[in-house]
Amino acid sequence: MQSENRMVSDFVKVLNGAAGTLAGVGREAEASARERAREWIGGLDFVGRDEFEAVKAMAAAARDEADVLRARLDALEAKTVPASAPSELLG
Repeated sequence: MQSENRMVSDFVKVLNGAAGTLAGVGREAEASARERAREWIGGLDFVGRDEFEAVKAMAAAARDEADVLRARLDALEAKTVPASAPSELLG
């Protein structure tokens, strides 16, 4: 009976050691894959979130400014084009 317990205990120790080794290999493989993915993505022309948000805000401001300028231009054109002008000039 004593030898069976010792054999089971040794077997459990071997399994624990193998599980620990496999977990370490898994962590190492995951870290390596993450590093390769970072290198690959770093080589592409991606922008960070902060850069994207800054350009997005600049585009929104430019769009707003263009809308204001369009309204001013329409108002100026309305003042300068006579009401009896031919329709092809109103374009």
